[in-house]
Amino acid sequence: MSTPYLEIRGVKKGFGLKPILRGIDLSIEAGERLALLGANGAGKTTLLRILAGLSKPGAGQITLDGLDLVQQTRKIQRKVGFVAHQPYLYDDLTALENLIFFARMYAVEQPQARATNLLVRVGLSKKARERASSLSRGQSQRLALARALLHSPQLLLLDEPDTGLDQEGLEVLHTLLREHREQGGTLLFTTHDLEAALKRSDQIAMLHNGRVAYQQATSNLEQESIRQVYQEVVR
Repeated sequence: MSTPYLEIRGVKKGFGLKPILRGIDLSIEAGERLALLGANGAGKTTLLRILAGLSKPGAGQITLDGLDLVQQTRKIQRKVGFVAHQPYLYDDLTALENLIFFARMYAVEQPQARATNLLVRVGLSKKARERASSLSRGQSQRLALARALLHSPQLLLLDEPDTGLDQEGLEVLHTLLREHREQGGTLLFTTHDLEAALKRSDQIAMLHNGRVAYQQATSNLEQESIRQVYQEVVR
């Protein structure tokens, strides 16, 4: 039996005396897409921040491609791209300067060419010389997506990635995610959209009270059945 590409075992996390994650167990095979559902405060964002190496688990173990997250955080971060609610951009830098900065941080070859190409791909080539602080919410989200893809990560972590995107932005997002999958990439994303979760994932997992309350392959699921389960499990 092969080892999952991403394996999460008994992960706990709390802030002060408040537990957020109470023992998360999840596994994802290479190339799979997993949609993470749950009410606000269920711990979805906390889990993604831990997987991105931005926060440490209080307990438990996480391995990615055979690497231990706590012991080998830097190596794991080179395999991961993260799009969060916060865009993680430098307001005083232009869109292009932001991407070049992060490309160099990840030792991307030909950082300016890579940054310029991704600005075209996300529809921001005309905004290349504008400061990040002047971009709209949707434009910032597109730039954050470009930042996450700079180093061609194997795992993409997306926290409600469609937030603030117009129809054109959604088409850009879905095109880039389709290409990521075609190249063998793995995807873990959070959403409140049950239809999107069913359509764009291979597995669905639901968090409730800091634990995985439901996990199922989506191949034989229907939207109405997911809605019923969500109401029973999450609410």
